[in-house]
Amino acid sequence: MKLEAFYKEIIKIGIENDPRGKAKIKEILKERKKSFEALPSEKKEFFDQESFFNPYADSRIIAGDFQTEVRKILVGIDIDTSELLLAYTLNKNGEGIDLVLSHHPAGKALVTFYEVMDLQVDIFNAQGISLSTAENLLSQRKSEVERKISASNFTRTEDSARLLGLNLISAHTPADNLAYRFLEEKFSREKPKTLSQIIDILLEIEEYKEAAKKGNPPRIINGKPASSVKKIHLEFTGGTEGPKDIYEKLANSGVDTIVSMHLSEGHYQSAKKANLNIVLAGHISSDSLGLNLLLDKLQEKFQFKILTCSGFKRFSHYSKLRKKRK
Repeated sequence: MKLEAFYKEIIKIGIENDPRGKAKIKEILKERKKSFEALPSEKKEFFDQESFFNPYADSRIIAGDFQTEVRKILVGIDIDTSELLLAYTLNKNGEGIDLVLSHHPAGKALVTFYEVMDLQVDIFNAQGISLSTAENLLSQRKSEVERKISASNFTRTEDSARLLGLNLISAHTPADNLAYRFLEEKFSREKPKTLSQIIDILLEIEEYKEAAKKGNPPRIINGKPASSVKKIHLEFTGGTEGPKDIYEKLANSGVDTIVSMHLSEGHYQSAKKANLNIVLAGHISSDSLGLNLLLDKLQEKFQFKILTCSGFKRFSHYSKLRKKRK
């Protein structure tokens, strides 16, 4: 397969599993094209034209040749110069790595990743929060993230990949969408009634089981094992943590339990103040779940070998699901 086809399939999978639905994504892409066409000619060179088909600013080919034949990839949660040097060294020893796949973004995909946070508006709205409230609160949080990330040295990893002659791609929100859908369907199907049952469900999943074996299991950080659960809010996609003030709104809409990949101390205190139960699923384990689901789908279409690094371990899920359905 060509790198370009691999990249476009990642975006396609992300759209197919986006909480907003395909129709909303089609509308967003159409509006981006209109925005570009309305620009004066001297400003068009600065417009991100990949956004005509890719709604995820955090998922891009960061460095490399779109026409590269990809037969073997090195996959990690975080890729920086150290992992790229690892790939380069492995290739010097005959490993034949054609592509390095990072979950977290780098380069332009990092400095603009706050744009994908808009996805959270529809998730909040589905939980009963008005669009105006969700949009206003999220707008403030997006600006905060944009200011913070704009000060970063965001091309470091991209520069290293270029100098080492390596192809590098990031797949952030498409993988997170898959993890969100997977757990949403699992909780809907199994209907946990207590926080301890949520933990039990998570520990049925290989990525969380593996993290637990290594000392970092899913954990209850607010509430008790016997605390009742009726309405769960999943914090699994949309770039990064949303606005701190959203937790009170979620509680008022009937949400009683947050299941999150990770929480900053400030977000934790806000959710706790809103008297919400909080289950911390685990950051790297949740990212690994999304990446594994993405790789499952990619391997249904393309043939390639996988090496793992940087916190990622390969588990297959769709083969198990197909067996259950049979």
